[in-house]
Amino acid sequence: MKLARLSGLVSILTVSVVNAADLQSSPYAPVEVPCDASIQLVRKADGLSQNETDWLEKRDSHTQDALRNFLESATSNFSNNSLISRLFSDNSNAPRVAVACSGGGYRAMLSGAGMIAAMDDRTEGANEHGLGGLLQATTYLAGLSGGSWLVGSLAYNNWTSVQDIINHTSEANSIWNITASLASPGGTNSTLTNETWSIIMSDVISKQQAGYPVTITDYWGRALSYGFFPNAADGGVAYQWSSLRDNNIFRNGEMPFPISVADFRSPNTVTTYSNSTIFEFNPFEMGSWDENLHAFTDLKYLGTNVFNGVPITKGKCVTGFDNVGFVVGTSSSLFSPIMSPAIGILLNEGPLATVFAKAMGNDSNDVANYSPNPFRGIDLGYNSTASFSSDDYLYLADGGEDGETIPLAPLLQKEREVDIIFAFDNSADTPNGWPNGSALINTYKRQFTPQGRGMPFPHIPSSDEFVQLHLNERPVFFGCDANDLSDLDHVPPLVIYVPNAYHSFNSNQSTFKLAYDERERLGLIRNGFEATTRGNLTEDVRFRGCVACAIMRRQQERLNEPLPEECAKCFTDYCWDNKASNVTGNAWSNSSYTLSSTSGSTITLTPTSSAGSSSTSSASFAHNTSTLQNAAWRSGQTTYNIRPLVVMVCLFVVVSCNI
Repeated sequence: MKLARLSGLVSILTVSVVNAADLQSSPYAPVEVPCDASIQLVRKADGLSQNETDWLEKRDSHTQDALRNFLESATSNFSNNSLISRLFSDNSNAPRVAVACSGGGYRAMLSGAGMIAAMDDRTEGANEHGLGGLLQATTYLAGLSGGSWLVGSLAYNNWTSVQDIINHTSEANSIWNITASLASPGGTNSTLTNETWSIIMSDVISKQQAGYPVTITDYWGRALSYGFFPNAADGGVAYQWSSLRDNNIFRNGEMPFPISVADFRSPNTVTTYSNSTIFEFNPFEMGSWDENLHAFTDLKYLGTNVFNGVPITKGKCVTGFDNVGFVVGTSSSLFSPIMSPAIGILLNEGPLATVFAKAMGNDSNDVANYSPNPFRGIDLGYNSTASFSSDDYLYLADGGEDGETIPLAPLLQKEREVDIIFAFDNSADTPNGWPNGSALINTYKRQFTPQGRGMPFPHIPSSDEFVQLHLNERPVFFGCDANDLSDLDHVPPLVIYVPNAYHSFNSNQSTFKLAYDERERLGLIRNGFEATTRGNLTEDVRFRGCVACAIMRRQQERLNEPLPEECAKCFTDYCWDNKASNVTGNAWSNSSYTLSSTSGSTITLTPTSSAGSSSTSSASFAHNTSTLQNAAWRSGQTTYNIRPLVVMVCLFVVVSCNI
C-alpha cells in the first residue's frame, strides 16, 4: 500500500503511514447495501417529489402560525391590518417564505449567520430589534459555497441557532472555531495538525480504494467539516446529506428545507450563467430543473452504478457517498482554470507552484467527481439529456462559478410556490470586496436563455446603477408590482435584497482569508445582523412593518385586496421599480460613510457629506492580478497571503496526483 508522506514537500505536515484496516473502516467510503430489485432512482423533474410534497404539509403547519404571529406583531401599529386575517382565512393564501445565502467563503458564512440570526426568534434581541420569528416562518433555506457552509452547519448540528453558537464561541470545540487555518488545524500544535491530516488522508484514500475517483473536493470538504462539526467523530465523517430525512426535527417540519447548490462543469472549462446547469442537493434528491437535464435522483443512493436509473446489479445499491462535507465542499469547489494562473503567479513559480501545476494537470482534479454518473443512460423522452446520459462521470463545482452567487434558481421553481425570497448577498464584486448586484443581474439575464426558461426573475438595474443608487448598501425590494412583470413567463417571487455593507465591522473580508479569531467572527455576525435590520431598526423604525408588507404583497395582489396605506409608503421608499428616480425616500437619505485604511488592516470611520459606497484600502491582490479580478471568488479588501490555501490544495491532491 502507498505511503502518504509530505515532509519533503512542506514542513507543516507529515502524514504518517495509514494501515489498510483503518482505510476499510472509514465511514467516508461508500458501502454496498441491499435495495429493492425493482427500485427506480431517477425521475423527471416535472414537479416536486412526493417526499418533498409530504414534508411541506408538515412544515406549513409550523410556518403559517409563525408567519401570522410575525405579521401581526410587525403591523400592530398600522391603521388597518385586516389583510392578515384574509390571508390566513384559507391556508392556500398564506405566503411562502424562502431565504438564499450567497457564496463568499468564511465571510459569507459568518456575515450570513448574522443575517439569519436577525430572523431567528431564538436570537437575543431579534424580536425587539430585528425580524425575529421570520426564520421560524421560512420554508426553504438555500446556500451556495460559503452560504452552503452556513446552511449545512445549522442543519446538521440538529438545527442549532446562531445564538447558541455565539454562546459557546469561546470554547475550544465550538462550532466555527476557525482561529487556525484549514492547512494547520492544530495551530501551533503540529502534532494535532498531523493527526488531523492523517485522518483526512485516510478517509479519502479509503474512498479511493473502494473504487471511487477522488479529487481536491474530497480533501477540501473533509478539512472544512472539522470547523462545522467539531463535536462529531472525526469532523462529522459519518454525516450524510440524506440522513437529515431521518432527523426528527426535519421530519416533523420544525426547520426549513435545506438546499445546497453547485454548477455542472467539465474539468478545465469555464461556465457562465448562459450555459450553466445548476444542481441542487436537498435531503431527498440531487439533480437539476434546467432543461438539458430536468431530472433528479435519490440522494441516498448516490454512488450506485446505474443505467436509466436502475442499478446495474439488481438488488444492490450504494450509500454513504453524499457525505455532508463533500456536498458543501462541492458547492464551494473553487479550483477553476480562472484561479489556477493567479495562484501560480503568487507562488512565484517556486516548488509549490510546480506541485500545484502538476495537481491541476490531472484531468479532473479541479472539480468534484460524482462517479458513477447517476444519470447515465437516462431516457426521459427528450433529447436534452443526451450529454448527461452518455457520460460515465458527473462533474460539479462551486455554485457561484456561473456568476449567480446567490442560490436563487431552486427557489424560483413555480412548483415550490414561493412568494418572497430574502436574498443575502455577501459577494465580493467590487475591487474593495463589496457586492454590486451582479448575482441578481445574472439571474435576471439567465431567464432569457434556454437553461433559464420557466424561471422568471424581477427586473434588476445594471451594476453601475446599483452602486450609483447605493442599492448595494441597504435592503432593497425587487418586483414589488406584479403589473410591471407581465412581460415575464409568470409572476416571480418578490425579492428582499440584503447586501453586505459596513455597519460596525469591516465585513468586506477576503474570500481567501482562511482563519478568523473570535473577535472577527463575532464582528462579522453582528454586522450581518445590523445589515438585515437597518441597524437594529435605528435607521428606520418602520422597517419591520415594511418587510411585513413585502411578505404579504404577492398574495394581496392575487386576492385583489386593498393595501394598507403604510405599505404604500414602504414601497415608495424600498422598492426599485425600474425607474431610478423613485429611489428618493427616507430609506435612502441616511448619511453614508467611507472606510479608509491607515496602515495594514487598521480601519477608521470617516463620515462623508454625500452618499457614497463604502470602500477600504486598495485591494492590491485583485488589482494586480487581472485573472483574479474576474474570478467568482475575489479577494476584496486588503491583500492576504494565500500560501496556506495553496499548500492545502497541494496536500489535497498528493494522492490522486501520485506525488
